[in-house]
Amino acid sequence: MKIDQIVDGYLIYLRNIRRYSANTIKSYKSDLADFSNYCTHNNKSEITSINERFIKTYLMNLSERKIEKVSIVRKLSSLRGLFSFAFKEDLIKQNPVSQVKNPRTMKKLPEITSVDNILKTFELAEEMEENPALVKVIFELLYGCSLRVSEVCNLKAVDVDLDKGTIRVLGKGSKTRIVPFGEESRKNFREYLDSFQIDVYSDPFLKNKSGKKLYEKYVYRIVNKYLSKVTDIRKKSPHILRHSSATHMLDKGADLRAVKEILGHENLKTTQIYTHVSIERLKQSYKKSHPKS
Repeated sequence: MKIDQIVDGYLIYLRNIRRYSANTIKSYKSDLADFSNYCTHNNKSEITSINERFIKTYLMNLSERKIEKVSIVRKLSSLRGLFSFAFKEDLIKQNPVSQVKNPRTMKKLPEITSVDNILKTFELAEEMEENPALVKVIFELLYGCSLRVSEVCNLKAVDVDLDKGTIRVLGKGSKTRIVPFGEESRKNFREYLDSFQIDVYSDPFLKNKSGKKLYEKYVYRIVNKYLSKVTDIRKKSPHILRHSSATHMLDKGADLRAVKEILGHENLKTTQIYTHVSIERLKQSYKKSHPKS
């Protein structure tokens, strides 16, 4: 059976059975298209012709093309999924990726910004916007509730419970979690609802003035606009607010498992990266302030 056919079947499986998000499917599709093209170029269109040596040759090719190691690891993960699927479907007798190890990578710590900088964005919204409620609620959801941008845009009005102080979030893999929020967030949510009236509970929670659902690109533009005014960090995306939220919670002594649940991580190891960020921040504070540093 040809690689392209199996890739198509695998993507359908991820979409319909595993219920992966559109963004995740897009990433898999891109990675596997690159591999399919490499196979075609090397006359290896049949999946049964792929062996471990060929996989390693492909990884070397990625390296020669100056692809970053973290991207190579991601592409290899996509291949593992594809060949595991093919093996389970009895399309191959052996999995050629099963013994291939990831290249060593230097794990980059996520960039964050300070609490003061985030609070400044709320002040700036009051100064710059005729109606600042929408900007403030976007920052509340991304930072105050640690949501992903896709989760923010997909929130329904019914998901936000002002009385209980909780939000029901549909996360990765269609998994639902409950995220709490505080009194300041509740105040900003009420201000937003006064300005952007929602009549039907099934409506999107975030809307523009025309009553239309907000899309991720719009949220990116808003966050970039305001972060650019308060910080010089390289990335100024919505995910920076999520990184910052997790790090600040751990700085204040939050339980790692509780942070994991709030973030909606499947694996505790994913959350542990933020403990390293907190430790690095502690080291920097020590170096700046301790007389014996």
